[in-house]
Amino acid sequence: MKKIFLICLFISAMLQVKAQNIQLHYDFGRHIYSEFDETSRPVLTGTIEMFKGDKWGSTYFFVDFDYTQKGLTSAYTEISRELKFWDGPFSAHLEYNGGLSNVISFENAYLAGATYTYNNSDFTRGFTLSAMYKYIQKHQDPNNFQITGTWYLHCFDGKFTCSGFADLWREKNPNGYFIFISEPQFWLNLNKFKAFDDKFNLSVGSEIELSHDFSFRDGFYVIPTLALKWTFD
Repeated sequence: MKKIFLICLFISAMLQVKAQNIQLHYDFGRHIYSEFDETSRPVLTGTIEMFKGDKWGSTYFFVDFDYTQKGLTSAYTEISRELKFWDGPFSAHLEYNGGLSNVISFENAYLAGATYTYNNSDFTRGFTLSAMYKYIQKHQDPNNFQITGTWYLHCFDGKFTCSGFADLWREKNPNGYFIFISEPQFWLNLNKFKAFDDKFNLSVGSEIELSHDFSFRDGFYVIPTLALKWTFD
């Protein structure tokens, strides 16, 4: 109960910040892989996400929180900061990953490194590539590294958006030393269609989790979701 209370406090604090978007995902993992149940793979996941740029770089965070029939069971967050006092595409990168759960243990991870950022002139497409040292607190082999790529693409006059990330990192686990996860998202932005008001900021789409040896699982998994997203102005 203490963990759930802390999760609720954490999410409430995040909601006080003007989030860029809120997402709700229906996860098909339990329908595809027989080893999953409601506890190991909840059906509903909510996401709060924010990106904010400023003259010293940018701040990004997301919070994922999982629901079962018993209610809220876990929350996981990543918070990162790109920092630079110079012109050019490179920035210093600082990041924290961690969470709370009644089911599994999230180990705190602290990352530091450098990021290369590209955006085209009208910000309809772009990507980042980060190389980082990763310290996993209380891990038997805490000193590791991670490579992360992110991307976004707005096309067809903003009607369609593709975005996502890919992480590859070293972490000793029951199946080896390397873990990979990528979560591309695909969205139809309804406010860009003539049938909808331009303030109706609802998007419908999907996220596809592609992973290898992630979350103590052995091998490669493909897990899609059906999702809704509301973007704040």
